[in-house]
Amino acid sequence: MPPWCGSLRFPLTPHSLPLSASMSYQVLARRWRPRNFGEMMGQGHVLRALINALDNQRLHHAYLFTGTRGVGKTTVARIFAKSLNCEQGLSARPCGQCSACREIDEGRFVDLIEVDAASRTKVEDTRDLLENVQYAPARGRYKVYLIDEVHMLSTHSFNALLKTLEEPPPHVKFLLATTDPQRLPVTILSRCLQFNLKRLPPEMIREYLEKVMGQEGIAAEAGALKQIARAADGSMRDALSLLDQAIAYGGGRVVEAEVRTMLGTIEHGHVVNLLEALAAGDGPALLQHVAALSEFAPDYDGVLAELLSLLHTIAVAQAVPGAAVDDHLDSDTVQRLAAALGPEDVQLFYQIGLIGRRDLVIAPSPRLGFEMALLRMLAFRPMEMARQSLAPPPAPARKAQSIDQDKPRAAAPPAKLAAEPSPAAAMEQPKTAAGEEQWHRLIEQLPLQGVVRALANNCALIRRVDNVFHLALAPGHASLRNVRVEERLQEALSAHLGEKVKLAFTVAQSAAETPAALQERASQDRLRAAQEAIAQDSHVQSLQEMFGARVVPDSVRPLD
Repeated sequence: MPPWCGSLRFPLTPHSLPLSASMSYQVLARRWRPRNFGEMMGQGHVLRALINALDNQRLHHAYLFTGTRGVGKTTVARIFAKSLNCEQGLSARPCGQCSACREIDEGRFVDLIEVDAASRTKVEDTRDLLENVQYAPARGRYKVYLIDEVHMLSTHSFNALLKTLEEPPPHVKFLLATTDPQRLPVTILSRCLQFNLKRLPPEMIREYLEKVMGQEGIAAEAGALKQIARAADGSMRDALSLLDQAIAYGGGRVVEAEVRTMLGTIEHGHVVNLLEALAAGDGPALLQHVAALSEFAPDYDGVLAELLSLLHTIAVAQAVPGAAVDDHLDSDTVQRLAAALGPEDVQLFYQIGLIGRRDLVIAPSPRLGFEMALLRMLAFRPMEMARQSLAPPPAPARKAQSIDQDKPRAAAPPAKLAAEPSPAAAMEQPKTAAGEEQWHRLIEQLPLQGVVRALANNCALIRRVDNVFHLALAPGHASLRNVRVEERLQEALSAHLGEKVKLAFTVAQSAAETPAALQERASQDRLRAAQEAIAQDSHVQSLQEMFGARVVPDSVRPLD
């Protein structure tokens, strides 16, 4: 395997001298720092270029390593400096045994000048640093200047560095490292070979932690190492630091439950419970789950992130069945949630969750911001479902009496209810206004949400022939139709009536009123009644006569 692929060469060995009981403990991040390119995890795109440059003696005078914290910028620079000055010869495989290699590992090689630019930002510091550039190295083959966090230098310091960086003596190499390359002047960037080190994937970090724990002889649960690898956010140094903390927290062992407590994370089952309550439109259950969650004092931003990750897994399962992979969930749970939620609901919840994370810092408290994000997911649905989910469930209504085609309209008014009707008798070939009311009442009782309820609300029942419902959908709402939505409406109607029914859709204007039109008409009637009540109110009339006041029409709202 080529050495630039970034694979580990096991068995791993800690790179430090044995510690006596009287000496201080050396942290894992230092103890397990890679000492050659073969021990580096990942970053194959960077290692390949450096190894080829060393092996072919095609060396640039300035290298810039960029990337987030803990991904190996300084480590790669030190290994590169070791390769340049190894007494066995210039190559990509330093021996690690000669005095130059050992002194570089221990941080005391005289020709490796390491500078923390964050603490030496003044131009005087830079001039002092470059004062001895022209002199030959004392012991090594090259004099190497390793400047960490180089973006912290001042403008004058960059100007002082510029000329030397462009035309340094042949025995000088510059290795620059930064987490923020955007702050470097373009004049500096143009004089360097730039290498961007990537974040490490959680699985690669977990694999490395397992090897470290095996070599250290410490028991560690796989779930605990997964938690640490995810919390490290792509940084191997952060992962080893968290592992050190977990060992201390667990008293010499690494247990998943204790790591969760240490990191402030929660069990994935809590997130599943929240999403199940959202799928069912159950507001009281949703708030109960939030209250139970608050007992763990979680990081609510992290909980929202877990919820978004779960929604992503569900969206993948819906779009590409069998392609979703989640270490925390079994496929049955993913498929159950994917069936309970519509694709449009998943996408809406995901977008609301993203906005909720952004607004969490300005909420009165993290918990209130978290609750409002969930309630927003619950509220952005047809108004009837939102009211049912946030309010206590109403008493079951008695179903309307079936419609008799041979009797006049007055003989079967919409408000009249049958004594004990069966579900199947709720609809009987309606051709009158009473039939419109029957269809409206029927779909109100169905557990529909999202696009499915929108489709049902904008359909008018033309007729029913046996178990076939013929529905007319206005051309303006034709985009609501798709096979999955129609099947979900048909399944809900069949379950409610207790028999298998079929739906036949026609995209056309119908003389019958749709439930959405009925609701709009009722809303306009309530608005007109409210406006008339305001106009006839004696107090309002007195204010108009005494002060010339007027009623702002758009401000009048009916009280539901």
